[in-house]
Amino acid sequence: KNCYFPPIKLKFKKSDLKETIFKGEKRLKLVLPCINQSDKNDNVIKEYIAYKIFEIISPYYFKVRMVDIEFEELKKNKSKIHLVKGFLIEDDERLAKRIDGKVYDRSVHPLQQDDLTSVRNAFFQFMIGNTDFSQAYQHNVKLIFVEKKITPVPYDFDLAGLVNCSYAIVSQIGDKDMGIESVTQRKFRGFKRDMALFEQVRNEFIEKKPEIMATIDACQSYFDNEKEFSVARNYVLDFFEIIANERKYKNQILDQARLK
Repeated sequence: KNCYFPPIKLKFKKSDLKETIFKGEKRLKLVLPCINQSDKNDNVIKEYIAYKIFEIISPYYFKVRMVDIEFEELKKNKSKIHLVKGFLIEDDERLAKRIDGKVYDRSVHPLQQDDLTSVRNAFFQFMIGNTDFSQAYQHNVKLIFVEKKITPVPYDFDLAGLVNCSYAIVSQIGDKDMGIESVTQRKFRGFKRDMALFEQVRNEFIEKKPEIMATIDACQSYFDNEKEFSVARNYVLDFFEIIANERKYKNQILDQARLK
């Protein structure tokens, strides 16, 4: 209700989807720029990049597809055309079916959720500078029961430091002070688990750095402002500098892991 272009939920009839790219879909969410300002499209692209990065990190992820949209805004006797970027996100039921799992609606403490995918999610959220999520409360995280494990799958990254929207503020989930003043400041919010698992995930990210950076570079032509692309790219590179440096890795990740 606070957005100029609010997100739209699309529902389809099976009979309308024959011979279309939407065949098999029932529901999709269309993500649009929230505010009608000069960097609106670039913000959408940066959030889209976050989804594509997680696709590299985990086998369990929401599929997304970039779209160009033309809106006609009617104002009395005049109309205005808006050309905006957006992306479609698959429905959670569709995701669960795709990975042979089921959506898990009950509350589960993060330490009872799958360790490996939880650590991957924590590293990813730290990478993109996102604190606006909670595995405990299923806030911007969907739990999927797959392979006899409860697995977190994140979504909704518009308040992340990587995106750095003008309206973004530091999240205060559960009245907890994050100890940071800007969304571009990183804060590790993962729980303390087996340190060998942390090291495994750390190495996974380092090994996947070329693929992650290539994914970002592949989106460069979508940006309206070259500077927005460069800032986003450098933001991710800063993350890799942290996990490659023993002191920074210990101070900013290992020592910050939560106990409760």
